[in-house]
Amino acid sequence: MKNLSPIWILTLLIFTACHRSAPTKAPDLWADYRNAYGLLSKNKDSAFYYFNRSATNSANKEQVAMAYQNMALIQSDAGDHYGAQESLTLALKSLDEHDPKNRGHLAEDYNQMGMTFANLDDSKQALTYYALALRYADSPQLRAYFLNNQGNAYKKQKAFGKALSSYDEVLRIVDPKGTDYARTLTNVATTKWLRNASYNAAPELLRSLAIRLREKDIWGENSSYTHLAEFYMDRKPDSALWYARKMFAAANKLNSPDDQLAALRKLIVLIPDQSKIYFQQYQRLEDSLQSARSAEKSQFAVIRYNVEKAKIENLQLQEKNTERNYQLLVVTLVALAGAFLGFWLYKRRKRRMQMEADRRLQESKLRLSQKVHDKVANGIYQIMSGIEHLPEIDRTVLLDQLENMYNISRNVAHDEAESVVDFKERISTMLNAFKNPSLRLAVEGNETELWQVVNLEVREQLLLVLQELMVNMSKHSKATQAYVGFKAKDDRLILEYRDDGIGLNGKETTGKGMQNTVSRIEVLNGAINFEGAEANGLRILIQLPISD
Repeated sequence: MKNLSPIWILTLLIFTACHRSAPTKAPDLWADYRNAYGLLSKNKDSAFYYFNRSATNSANKEQVAMAYQNMALIQSDAGDHYGAQESLTLALKSLDEHDPKNRGHLAEDYNQMGMTFANLDDSKQALTYYALALRYADSPQLRAYFLNNQGNAYKKQKAFGKALSSYDEVLRIVDPKGTDYARTLTNVATTKWLRNASYNAAPELLRSLAIRLREKDIWGENSSYTHLAEFYMDRKPDSALWYARKMFAAANKLNSPDDQLAALRKLIVLIPDQSKIYFQQYQRLEDSLQSARSAEKSQFAVIRYNVEKAKIENLQLQEKNTERNYQLLVVTLVALAGAFLGFWLYKRRKRRMQMEADRRLQESKLRLSQKVHDKVANGIYQIMSGIEHLPEIDRTVLLDQLENMYNISRNVAHDEAESVVDFKERISTMLNAFKNPSLRLAVEGNETELWQVVNLEVREQLLLVLQELMVNMSKHSKATQAYVGFKAKDDRLILEYRDDGIGLNGKETTGKGMQNTVSRIEVLNGAINFEGAEANGLRILIQLPISD
């Protein structure tokens, strides 16, 4: 073996001393996940932050899937169902259906995806995912939970026979004295009552309430009071009022705004002489809830941005630490030969260039992460439209479609600084999402010159209004031809929509989505007119101020 030169001996001693003087401790790879889980009941924003860090930084696929699943739960609780679907899509990408250890996670993710569609009033899609959840559910408890959700979706579709079959299977699994049994018994009673208005559901509903009172299941009590109030609404208004008040008290105890609103709606009807007081309380609570949920949805985007920012700052810190180590090495090796010093400087410059390139790449990712998504709904609806005509679901194809939807949402994300040219493309992209072989869609007036004179806020609200109209058209109209036109006249922006569908039956204009559309237009001092109450098509004319 050749003798080492004094230079290499000195270098070896320096690096050995550095390693001995700064012993490192193995990192805790689950620290972020445990922090997040501990914060779930205390501060959901902080929990979301640490779950996001865990999902972003971990190389453990199971941990990544669990983190995204918990993020989806937090988003669903806040009413951000599209955001929850995005997180669940990322969770599913981390799971292997052929790995037995992943079966439980797959079952839970598919069930949760089904619940997001149920919350968006899409029972058909919900049933698709509940079926996938049941395919991977190995434990009786999970099967009972998923079957109950499946029954609820069938009940929503008025497929009462299938709903009762699902519930009956649950009743054979769960403990007859437990809260799961009480929940399912309530669902059985309400389903039979919905199928036959003369059915006496009271005995089963009261039996379920008795179990929940005994088990101190306050959420279950609230559900029982709700169904009893509805059952007695026409039969015994006094009893309905008593249960509505019990429902309101339970909702207040649970601090559940959604259940408080539901109870107030019943009290408004049952106590006419106090309806104004209850309505004012209802209005204040609904406005507060909408504001809070909007803030929470924005906060999720901010949290994801902060995690990306932290990654960049960590990279910069690593660069600074590396720089300090190099400086120490330069001082120590100042007496080394010029050839060795030149070689070392060359390596240093090469590494710095690589780190700078990495930092620029991270900064580019950060700029992209600052944009707020607003196209997820159209991507999901496109997938829904495709699945609707398939006899059975191919999981691989489905995951590919979901992954493609996620990538599309990233690519078309925008912020307030976007150009009017981008807005023209956003209109075109959104409208094209609703085209299919059975629908001819004509668009007129979507020109850059028009959007240059339209206020940014008016443009953004118009896009949401138009999206709601197209969703309603696709779901309800049965149209084969549709027309969307834009023009400016007398400092007003005019949107005209026409189709040759079945028209309006009255319910579409009072639905939650259309009420939101009307509210948006009124806030902007605009006007909306509906024409087409007969089965001869529909025409909607919307006028908005250009500069307000």
